[in-house]
Amino acid sequence: MPKKPTGGPRKKKVDLNEIKQIVELMDEHGLTHFKLEQDDSKLELSKGSSLDVEAVQRLMAMAPPAYAAPHSHPHPAAVAPAHPAGHAAAAPSAEPEDGTIEITSPMVGTFYRAPGPDKADFVEVGAKVGASTVVCIIEAMKVMNEIQAEVSGTVTEVLVENGTPVQFGEPLFRVRP
Repeated sequence: MPKKPTGGPRKKKVDLNEIKQIVELMDEHGLTHFKLEQDDSKLELSKGSSLDVEAVQRLMAMAPPAYAAPHSHPHPAAVAPAHPAGHAAAAPSAEPEDGTIEITSPMVGTFYRAPGPDKADFVEVGAKVGASTVVCIIEAMKVMNEIQAEVSGTVTEVLVENGTPVQFGEPLFRVRP
C-alpha cells in the first residue's frame, strides 16, 4: 500500500523575492493596492492609502504657529477693547498696521483660553509673554494641544472667544514685540 501524506495539504513557502518583484511592479505602475489569490494562498498589499490621524495631530501640535500673511482669514469679533477713538479699525483681512504680530492657530479645533473651566486664563491683554509661554489650548480630536506664543512681547488683543471653533491659520492673539 502506498503511504498517504500526513499533516494535510502542503503549503507553499513565501518567496520574498516574488513579493519584492510585485512591490517593484506596483511602484513602476503607480499601483497602491494589489491582491492575489491562488489555491489556498492569499496575498494583499497596500501602500500609501492609510492616514495616521493621531500622528498628523502630534506633528501639527509641535509646529510653531503661523504668522498672518497680508491676506489672512477674516477675524472673529475681538474680545479685547476696541481701537482707541480717532483711529480707524483695520479691515479684518488686513495685516496689523500697528507693528503687532498675530499668533495664529496651527490646527483646526476648539479654542480655550484656560486649562480648565474653573481655571484662570493663560494670558490676558497686557500680559508679557515669551516664546515658550502657553497662551491657549486648542482641542483637536479630543486631544488638548497647548499653543505657545513663539514670540516675545505684550499681548494687545485676544481675537477669539473662549470655546469657539478655529481654523488653521486663524489669528488668535496680537502681540506687540
